[in-house]
Amino acid sequence: MKILLLGSGGREHALAWKLAQSPRTEKLYIAPGNGGTDNVAENVDLDVSDFDGIASFVINYEVDMVVVGPEVPLVEGIADYFKGHSLLKDVLFVGPSKAGAQLEGSKDFAKQFMLRHHIPTAAYQTFSAGELGAAERFLETLTPPYVLKADGLAAGKGVLISPTLEDARRDLHELLGGKFGEAGAKVVIEEFLHGIECSVFILTDGTHYKLLPEAKDYKRIGEGDTGPNTGGMGSVSPVPFATPEWMQRVEERIVRPTVEGLAAEGIDYRGFIFFGLMDCDGDPKVIEYNCRMGDPETETVMLRLQSDLVDLLEGVAKGDLDRRTLEVDPRGAACVMLVSGGYPDKYDKGFEIQIPEDIEGILFHAGTKHWRDQLQTSGGRVLAVSCYGKTLPEALASALKGAERISFEKKYFRRDIGRDVLGQRV
Repeated sequence: MKILLLGSGGREHALAWKLAQSPRTEKLYIAPGNGGTDNVAENVDLDVSDFDGIASFVINYEVDMVVVGPEVPLVEGIADYFKGHSLLKDVLFVGPSKAGAQLEGSKDFAKQFMLRHHIPTAAYQTFSAGELGAAERFLETLTPPYVLKADGLAAGKGVLISPTLEDARRDLHELLGGKFGEAGAKVVIEEFLHGIECSVFILTDGTHYKLLPEAKDYKRIGEGDTGPNTGGMGSVSPVPFATPEWMQRVEERIVRPTVEGLAAEGIDYRGFIFFGLMDCDGDPKVIEYNCRMGDPETETVMLRLQSDLVDLLEGVAKGDLDRRTLEVDPRGAACVMLVSGGYPDKYDKGFEIQIPEDIEGILFHAGTKHWRDQLQTSGGRVLAVSCYGKTLPEALASALKGAERISFEKKYFRRDIGRDVLGQRV
């Protein structure tokens, strides 16, 4: 197959790394890619939201399968564009319809969907700018801390955890005042769930589904889960508390009702579903849906996927996923993200990256570029150092060692990834 993968981050590099391993892959393109993806694919200068440009490329290069990595083109309706295009409708396409992508594109839609299908989640209400007074009164009915979410897409930074009522009121005014632009035109306020987070992923063809390895990611910039949210500072897989019994509850109460609910509502969904879950004393509850794989969870999940990813994605696109095999590597995998100093706020870029030739693990590039024979930083999250280990502590130790050895000006990374689920053994 000739495959086009859309995206430019660490998630897409990890997907490309896995797709390139398949004997089914004749040619792999990635658009636009980054400074590391050209080691496993051919970078193509296309914007992920340029549907006409993508269509021309797929037609001219006789692409057989398109896989969408990021959420933005999915929420904008790229799957519907392909389905409605006379020359593209037979191209194998992995990614949900615009209606399905609303699971991520609108927090309010996702919460209403969960209520309709009796999927456990936090109590909530949604407010627009004209309902500021009602929103403040609802805040007063909750106990701190407070969770405020921009309804639309905000690059992984649209969730605010406010420790006091005064903070929550200020954050509410900023959100409805345009802090995240149109994404914050509506704000979801919900109760804070106490527990520990876990990311669960499935592939679905709209009828059947297969569970991928679970993972745990770390969103806060500071050690001890402090500071503002980021796109993700690291991840581990497997998750020690995600026992077979717990995962069975997840499947019965959350995964199956979600897939069946989408089908019952006539929503065409062929792709990945990310379930952001909270373990509340053994009971899993949904914090959020994403309509694609997580980042940096993909950088550990792909390490543990033993099956042919091209074969699985073909099953998603063709609707026969139940006939495909998914096997998981029993080893542990860990990822530590190197970021630019100052991220997620203002940061400088364009610094040369020095990588030792004998570096351990696999490096998935997120914000890098080539410039005059140099590999340079080009984003907030720069490199994901991903490692296997016979045990999870061993994988984490290797990833942290690799993170120490890579250098660029103002490099920062968290040294406590995984410690909350493993004690202090790392």
